[in-house]
Amino acid sequence: MIIEEEDYLAHYGILRKSGRYPWGSGDDEATRNQDFLSYVEGLRRDGLNETEIAKGLKTTTTQLRAAKAIAKTQQKQADIAMAQRLKDKGWSNTAIGERMGINESSVRALLAPGAKDKAAVLQATSNMLKEQVDSKGFVDVGTGVEHYVGVSRTKMDNAIAQLREQGYELHTVQVDQLGTQNKTLVKVLAPPGTTYRDIASQKDKIQQISSATQDGGRTYEGLKPPKSVDSKRIQVRYAEQGGTDADGVMYLRPGVKDLDLGSSRYAQVRIAVDGTHYLKGMAMYKDDLPDGVDVVFNTSKKSTGNKLDAMKPLKTTKDGDVDFDNPFGATIKPGGQRGALNVVNEEADWGSWSRSLSSQMLSKQRPSLARSQLDMTYERRRQDLEEIMNLNNPAVRRKLLESFADDADSASVHLKAAALPRQASHVILPINSMRENEIYAPNYRNGEKVVLVRFPHGGIFEIPELTVNNRHLDAKRALGNAKDAVGIHSKVAERLSGADFDGDTVLVIPNSSGKVQTSKPLDGLKVFDPKHAYPGYEGMKKMDARTKGFEMGDVSNLITDMTIKKANQAELARAVRHSMVVIDAEKHGLNWKQSAVDNGIAQLKTKYQGKATAGASTLISKATSRKDVDARRPRSAAKGGPVDKETGKKVFEPTGASYVNSKGKVVVRSVRSTKLAETDDAYTLSSGTRIETIYADHSNRLKSLANEARRAAVRTKTTPYSPSSKTAYSKEVASLDAKLRIALRNAPLERQAQVLANAEVSLKRQANPDMDPADLKKIKSQALAKARARTGARKQQVEITDAEWNAIQTGAISNNKLNQILNNADLDQVKRLATPKSALVMTGAKQQRALSMAASGYTQAEIADALGVSLTTLKTVL
Repeated sequence: MIIEEEDYLAHYGILRKSGRYPWGSGDDEATRNQDFLSYVEGLRRDGLNETEIAKGLKTTTTQLRAAKAIAKTQQKQADIAMAQRLKDKGWSNTAIGERMGINESSVRALLAPGAKDKAAVLQATSNMLKEQVDSKGFVDVGTGVEHYVGVSRTKMDNAIAQLREQGYELHTVQVDQLGTQNKTLVKVLAPPGTTYRDIASQKDKIQQISSATQDGGRTYEGLKPPKSVDSKRIQVRYAEQGGTDADGVMYLRPGVKDLDLGSSRYAQVRIAVDGTHYLKGMAMYKDDLPDGVDVVFNTSKKSTGNKLDAMKPLKTTKDGDVDFDNPFGATIKPGGQRGALNVVNEEADWGSWSRSLSSQMLSKQRPSLARSQLDMTYERRRQDLEEIMNLNNPAVRRKLLESFADDADSASVHLKAAALPRQASHVILPINSMRENEIYAPNYRNGEKVVLVRFPHGGIFEIPELTVNNRHLDAKRALGNAKDAVGIHSKVAERLSGADFDGDTVLVIPNSSGKVQTSKPLDGLKVFDPKHAYPGYEGMKKMDARTKGFEMGDVSNLITDMTIKKANQAELARAVRHSMVVIDAEKHGLNWKQSAVDNGIAQLKTKYQGKATAGASTLISKATSRKDVDARRPRSAAKGGPVDKETGKKVFEPTGASYVNSKGKVVVRSVRSTKLAETDDAYTLSSGTRIETIYADHSNRLKSLANEARRAAVRTKTTPYSPSSKTAYSKEVASLDAKLRIALRNAPLERQAQVLANAEVSLKRQANPDMDPADLKKIKSQALAKARARTGARKQQVEITDAEWNAIQTGAISNNKLNQILNNADLDQVKRLATPKSALVMTGAKQQRALSMAASGYTQAEIADALGVSLTTLKTVL
């Protein structure tokens, strides 16, 4: 039967469509519902199946089913309401049936207690989603969300469809998978009028549903507010009282139940105050607090007479209510809500940060140090490639080669170097009774020299060298055997790019050998206070987070370029002074534009970058600078595939995608890349200095390794599938299938976690746009771990037994399924299984590297970890 759309589409009612007639122009909702259901039922009787009906209505079968469910539910709600009204007027069930055109048993069903309840679930779920979208803007409603909410997927889809009838929008966008190069698809419900572009350009604003039901969708409850502390229990120690010396630290009275740090001696926390504000910073115990005071908050602000002015207001929704999803603008760690304390990080959380040296720091050191650490980085990757090439399973070898190539490409752009011996990240805390040339650092030897490096990093004049004093009584009492904290005088923090004590971290590097170069503070910075030098004025437009990110990146690049090009100290002091103003401009409302004029930033940019409006001018600063290229995709298999088989280079083809801008001009779509990623030769970005030559060589070597790995990967033939092996290893194949199914069930929860983690990372990048790449990677990892804990996402890895490995080796598993297994397996274990048993435990190159690292001062544990061997094996070489 052929449907003539013109004869039917003007007067039926559920699914919302654009055009002259939104579907349904009947007199009331009940009539439209009835007409729609009759219309669809008529088509079914005429012999059309569901797919054909949906196609005729220009919709999907999923949307059609949801529309039918909505219509039936709404019609039933109307019938229940009518039957109840008539019953309340005293009509009998028989009379009600005659009035409504149904039999008496149907009336009884409508009046049964459960009927109204069941019909109300859809409306309650729809109302909940509407409230979430109206308050948050963009809400994730994709697969897996129903488990968090507590209803079936069908109920969720029906509620979403009902909102779409009211004009709400549903779009699917791509979100970066943290830790990989892949994307996660996220289904987003948004307010009426929202376009795909609106969401795609603000993916950090996608939020999770914070309401859940415990009764199948009848009622919903949101998150509870954080527990508040009465401001009467808090004393603020202002700048004029010495608060600057411990800016950002909260001293807690020991033994107070709702302020208990548990087994930790220190933690980065948020504390809600009076239900309107919150404290942000590092918490630690102190014995001598004034009577009646449980918290002493230290701040560099001056007193206004109202202690709440020293605190931050709790975050609110656009309706002005406290945003219980994110009241502090930071993600609280799983299990971190303890009484009035909301823990972001605590003792032992900082120790695993930053295990490499950034080019921002190392390029300002002696070229010989940069070369040695970069050579060490290259040799490790070279050896990794050799080990992969020796693996005996082609599919595994190809998988690891592809992964290695992507990692090497990334490393060739970010230019990180191997860490120095015993280098580690530590959070800083104030011990102002210490000398300014000492540090309490229980993870280091008493009496040894260490240097501290903080990012953003201006130069060697911002690197203090201190002597470890682990016998200092005040420090021992406060920090004990701290796992990842150091105690320093507040004057040392001032030298560290103006650090404070609200959770700022430093790299602590042993330096008794003097490898890391330092210098005295610049004369032009000794008495400089950006807050006093450049206060804002009434009516001044305050710097926003986006402007801060741009300006900080710009001045950081300028300082790097000036240092590499041997600027004098007076010039460097001007640029660093301006950077200090920019760092605090958003937070304290500083007049950063006047700072740029007074410090002659335009003149410095002209001298060291080419012109006043120029940007990065050296390889180090240009490497990760943004470069937009026309939208592209990997070259199709029909045209030769995504990799050039001769060179190993990636090959792309343009998508041709474009859009019409606000001026009516057709614009080719672009994708964001970096300057160093888009050149085959790093020397094209170099200005010719010695340190740039060292880094250019390193980048080119890594690019060459990546191409070598890809070339080997495309030439690797997979093990052919063998049906006879599948039969022979049927038990092992079935076991692998079962393990894979369990692993794949995690996908929706993992997608949820990716969205949550991306949102947190976005918040932290806004708060600190100049974050060091190593710290950014760390924060991504931490955010993902927290989000997985919150959503229950847990990657159940496929553990492969020896018998199952034999099945794989003989071709009992298809290549496609093997790739799925590898994507969900511990690749280190797979690598061990695929390593020839006769292979040497340590190659000659590894033995030489072990001896070299030992001579450079690395511990045996650090060498074994770097080389991927056991301590026992290492000892036989050393």
